[in-house]
Amino acid sequence: MTLVERLNAYERLMRLDKPIGALLLLWPALWGLWLAAYGFPDPDILLIFVTGTVLVRSAGCVVNDFADRDFDPYVARTRDRPLAAGLVRPWEALALAGLLFLVAFLLVLHTNRLTVMLSFVAVALTVVYPFLKRVFSFPQAWLGIAFGFSIPMAFAAQYGKLVPAAWAMMVANMFWAIAYDTEYAMVDREDDIRIGLKSSAILLGRYDVAAVVASHAIFLMLMAIIGWWQFLGILYYVGLIIAAGLVYYQYRLIRTRDRDACFKAFVNNNWLGCAVFVGLAADLYFRIRLW
Repeated sequence: MTLVERLNAYERLMRLDKPIGALLLLWPALWGLWLAAYGFPDPDILLIFVTGTVLVRSAGCVVNDFADRDFDPYVARTRDRPLAAGLVRPWEALALAGLLFLVAFLLVLHTNRLTVMLSFVAVALTVVYPFLKRVFSFPQAWLGIAFGFSIPMAFAAQYGKLVPAAWAMMVANMFWAIAYDTEYAMVDREDDIRIGLKSSAILLGRYDVAAVVASHAIFLMLMAIIGWWQFLGILYYVGLIIAAGLVYYQYRLIRTRDRDACFKAFVNNNWLGCAVFVGLAADLYFRIRLW
């Protein structure tokens, strides 16, 4: 294998060619940073979180593929992944994941002690998740906590302490993640059943579509309550209304349970997270201008 081919395999292992996961991890971090600052966050902290999001998501993907290396060859969607295809050896994957986590940790050291302490919890959540699919029937809930833990970290870095709103937003994000990752799990349901993995799509069975819509609805309701609690205005709620429209669009996609349509619905969640962020950022921007 040439150097270019090996670097390409590492890129695919880190999913740099598929940024959707990084975006779904980034939006909650941005929500937390903007709300913690009640406006535009510190540029240095923003840069640390954006860069750290890419690094941690990449490391998480590497750990996930290491954990699934004996299963991925038997799943249509994953059989060509570098570890499954034998392009990258397991020890290389572990070394790469360790390097990515190390660089992310060096970035966190430029924040404060509380954020550094929380980063250890974030790494533990990230590393444990890929192995839950063997023993836990609802790993999507764990993923929601892992993906939402950037919110209390954002408050710690920007605001200097943790407040109830940070945890409330993390819980809201958990329900959003349950919704979109169940859509994702619906794509692989038949393969996962065959090889003995667990997921919310398998656990919920014929109630999967209803559960996705309900999880989205709880997410939006909690975000609306947080907006009222934090004195956010009309533009924030416009963002939530747009997000609700996207939920309806996703429902239209997944109701037939077609694999391609379910994956399309999963990817659409990027725009849902973006709508919430734009509404939040715009509302805070104009609120500060008016002040």
